[in-house]
Amino acid sequence: MADTITFTLVKSEIGSTQKIRATLTGLGLTKLNKTITRKDTPEIRGMLAKVAHLVRVEEA
Repeated sequence: MADTITFTLVKSEIGSTQKIRATLTGLGLTKLNKTITRKDTPEIRGMLAKVAHLVRVEEA
């Protein structure tokens, strides 16, 4: 596994459940096309798995 992971919000959260919106906020994704780089941890991986249909993930 890489040391960091980069992910981008590519689809809107409109119409998603409150849990999905809270997960995106927890990841720091507040606007469309916003890119975030975080340390690659199991917690971040789990959150990304939950919102996989809304984000694009790149190994860094």
